[in-house]
This record gives sequence, C-alpha cells and structure tokens, in this order.
Amino acid sequence: MLLTRDTLPDTISDVTALDGLLCRPSQALMDDLDKVGGDIMILGVAGKMGPTLAGLAKAALPGRRILGVARFSDPSVKAWLQARGVETITCDLLDEAALRGLPKAANIVFMAGRKFGAEGDLSLTWAMNAHVPALVAQVFPQSRIVAFSTGCVYPFVAVNGKGADESVAPDPPGEYAQSCVGRERMFEYFSRRFGTPGRLFRLNYAIDMRYGVLHDIASKVLQGVPIDVSLGHVNFIWQGDAAAQALRCLAHCDVPTSPINVSGHEILGVRDLAVRLGALLGREPVIVGTEQPTAWLTDTSQAVKLFGLPVVDTERLIVWTADWAARSMPSLGKPTKYEVRDGRY
Repeated sequence: MLLTRDTLPDTISDVTALDGLLCRPSQALMDDLDKVGGDIMILGVAGKMGPTLAGLAKAALPGRRILGVARFSDPSVKAWLQARGVETITCDLLDEAALRGLPKAANIVFMAGRKFGAEGDLSLTWAMNAHVPALVAQVFPQSRIVAFSTGCVYPFVAVNGKGADESVAPDPPGEYAQSCVGRERMFEYFSRRFGTPGRLFRLNYAIDMRYGVLHDIASKVLQGVPIDVSLGHVNFIWQGDAAAQALRCLAHCDVPTSPINVSGHEILGVRDLAVRLGALLGREPVIVGTEQPTAWLTDTSQAVKLFGLPVVDTERLIVWTADWAARSMPSLGKPTKYEVRDGRY
C-alpha cells in the first residue's frame, strides 16, 4: 500500500505498525528516486531516524542495493535493517582507512553526527560534526551527497514572522550548532572543489511516536511536569515525511551543494500544543514562563515548492501522540531539548 492521506490510520497500534507506516513510500518518492540511478548508502544509519529512512528507501526501491553503515553498538538495529533487505556494514567513520574501504555508492545520505551530550566532550562533537564530513566529502567526490543538518544553524528569529529561510546566514549560539555549521562548510567546500552535487538538509524536529517535541510535551502533561514556554514556538514534521524528503533530495541536488529547510510549514505555539494534548489526555497542563519574541524557526517554502505539503498534518500528529502516550507505549527516552535557548545540549 502506498502512503497517501487517505490511507493513514486513525491510531498507530504498536511499534510494528509504526515501523510499517514510517517505511511506507509515496508515489512521489518512488517517482523522484526513479530519476536517480545507482545504489544508496546511508552513513550513520543507526541513529533515531536512520533505520526507518533506510527501510523506506528499500521499500521504494526493492530492486536496488540500500546499504546502511554505522558502528552498530546496538546489534538489534543491524538485525532490524537486515530483516528489511538493507545491507549493513560495520564501520567507525572516524577511521579514515575503514571509510575509504566502503563501496563507492552513487548516492550518499549522510546522517552521522553528535548532539546529545555534545557539551560533555566538545572535541568529539567537532570531530563527528566537522572532521568526519570533510573525510566523507573527499572519499566520495563523485557521489550525490544529501547531508543531514539542523535548523539550529540559524539565529533566533521573530515568532510572528515566517521563520528563517535559506538566505539567512548561520549564526547560532552554542558549540553544538556551531559544529553543525562546520559540517555544512566542509560539504560546501569540497562540493565546490570536486563538483560534487548535494543538498544540506536542515531538519527541524522530526516526530516519531517514541520521541519528538509532541512526545516531550505529552509526557509532561501526563506526569504533571511544568512546561516552560519561554521558547514558546516550534515547527516540526512527521519523521516519515522528513525521511521521504531527504531521499527525494537526491533528485534535486545542486553544485555546489545548497541548503534546504525541512519541517512543518506551520509555526506552532508550545502553550497551544500543551492545551490541545491536555484536552485529549484529560489532564490540565502545568504552564510556566512567558513566551519570548524569538525562537528557532524555519521557513520551509522551498521544500513545499519541491515536494508539496507533508502527507501527515499537525492535527493527526497530535491525535496519534496523545493516543500513544495515553496507552504508555514505548519511548526512546531521548528528549529533544526543544526548550533550550543557549545551544547547550
């Protein structure tokens, strides 16, 4: 079954159903990938979003090789990928010799990086977020490279505007986001040097039932934990839509590589989201703080022009999340820290 708005379920029953939904391709994804020849290799596949992106790619291209590369410190991730026909390669991307030994795939989706715990070892954060991209760009100069980045590279912008578009110069607080600018600059430099086509995928807050901004807010509502609205506005996107747009970017690469903002097209108030989730969960949210006039927000007009609106809209995400949280379904235990304003993760 192809992914369309008409085929979306009212609720997501369990993790198996969630994985199946996240890995369900749309016709638009299949059409774009048909324009792109060659295998797809995903570097850093074992993170929160990598497995379902790889599974989605394989579902859209069952006849092509999809390769997932990671250290695989959790063996269950490797098994999950292999069960879906994704070939796995164990590799530490900081090991230049091992990196050079990887297959020369025509298409690379770069998902490696370090965020949580970034402040605990800033040298490792910079090595993963800037040094590894420089290595990858030199090892794969002939490949298309879609590199995951973050909307956190932007400065804060007014919440009553449209968000930062791709013309806004990066100027973020905190070394984590600064290292992400370093990642982008490495891919940009080598794209110019070698003529490597690519895109810099500036993603703001993917939503999976097991983590994400809505998961964080719903959990706090249920537990009666105060919800700080100082950083009072966000935008976010269903993880399946984000993964599909990342793969579709392979058909929309530029030389030199260029940024594209990916998130929901709406700017949403944290207070409003808490109230809506509270109503669905039968709990009164505990709100603290006062909304500040700025936040990390992106304008996704370019992505909407290329890909159309996300298949899963905000209201459906809210309903799905409330239902998941009310049934005490699994959580990854990885808060987004969306409320952090100083860039310290």
